[in-house]
Amino acid sequence: MRTDTELQRGVMEALAWEPSIDAAGIGVSVESGIVMLSGLVKSLPQKWTAVWVTQHVSGVKAVSDELAVKLPGDFERSDADIARAAVNAIDWNVSVPRNRVKVVVERGHITLEGEVRFHYEKVAAERAVRNLIGVTGVTNVISVKPPKVSAEDVKHRIEQALERAAEVDAGKISVEEANGKVTLRGTVKSWTERDEAEWAAWAAPGVSGVDNYIRITP
Repeated sequence: MRTDTELQRGVMEALAWEPSIDAAGIGVSVESGIVMLSGLVKSLPQKWTAVWVTQHVSGVKAVSDELAVKLPGDFERSDADIARAAVNAIDWNVSVPRNRVKVVVERGHITLEGEVRFHYEKVAAERAVRNLIGVTGVTNVISVKPPKVSAEDVKHRIEQALERAAEVDAGKISVEEANGKVTLRGTVKSWTERDEAEWAAWAAPGVSGVDNYIRITP
């Protein structure tokens, strides 16, 4: 088990190693395996990448993201310009159903609203807009209303998917389902394993939500 000091050093080295991040403005503190990131980054993609890199450092149990986005002057755009770019990006994305997603922009922060049938469509809409110039944040409140599938079938398909997953020890994860909402519990050894288990649950037909309570025990 790594000490908090060792973990802090490992996270700082991982952030410095990632070429797409300017790690100079990022502060890292650790308490009982929980990492808090603070400071400023120059774009939203840098913020997300910093969190992702931190999550995948061995020994990290959770990440508290307190990073703020401070855009350079030549990256600033009006809300109207951002809204137009976001609508175009969504319209041009084949994974997002047309006329199902609404875009609201306030001070560079995009809120996505609407209703889709599958989780991957919700994720695709967010990915389409989060790398646009001028965007400081994205809130995705698109609801997922999937086709009806029996609860027993949903649970069975997820359990099968977990058994197929290369990174997941399915024997340590339990699956509960109620009215399309899936709850995952158990323990895994890494964020990669936790993420793969959640994606396996979302991929099952009939799933409208996933609560991931899987704990990381390095």
